Amino acid sequence: MTVLVRPLRAADLDRVAVLEVELFGRSAWSYGMLAEELGALGRWYITAEAVPEDRVGAGDVVGYAGLWFDGELSQIMTIGVSTASQGSGVGSRLLEALVVRSRELGAQGVLLEVAVTNGPAIAMYEKFGFERLGVRKRYYQPEDVDAYTMRLDLPHGGGAPDPGHESAPTTTADVTTPDREPENA
Repeated sequence: MTVLVRPLRAADLDRVAVLEVELFGRSAWSYGMLAEELGALGRWYITAEAVPEDRVGAGDVVGYAGLWFDGELSQIMTIGVSTASQGSGVGSRLLEALVVRSRELGAQGVLLEVAVTNGPAIAMYEKFGFERLGVRKRYYQPEDVDAYTMRLDLPHGGGAPDPGHESAPTTTADVTTPDREPENA
């Protein structure tokens, strides 16, 4: 499967809303919430599109992710990957794009919150160098401890990726991460 990582467009919202329900059930954001988030100040949303090998026809959005930058720190708002595509590296590609974007913005670090029961996501974040800061109560559930807060420090803000961290290229035959959406899109 060839995956194209690109900016999320308004035309993608129907598919992203379906994925939200698939992944988060009753906790899913509504179409209206997603549309509002897409245009919010300081937000950057991307999709992972599975493109047919013959490159004929449109690809299917199999994942999406969002980032919020407040001028000092970036916060990962969400990373969602369709259940059929989980374990295929789509989540890692989206995460890599968010970290690269955070560096480009000059963020000092990247924050996120993840359910304590989501072992695969926790492992992915730790592989990228995120460290657990603590726990948060009543984030995903109304009772008990259920989310880890995690942080990845970006020394010296922005710049190139850490030389000690193997990062996927942002443009390859399999993955393309445009710097920005084309003006006529």
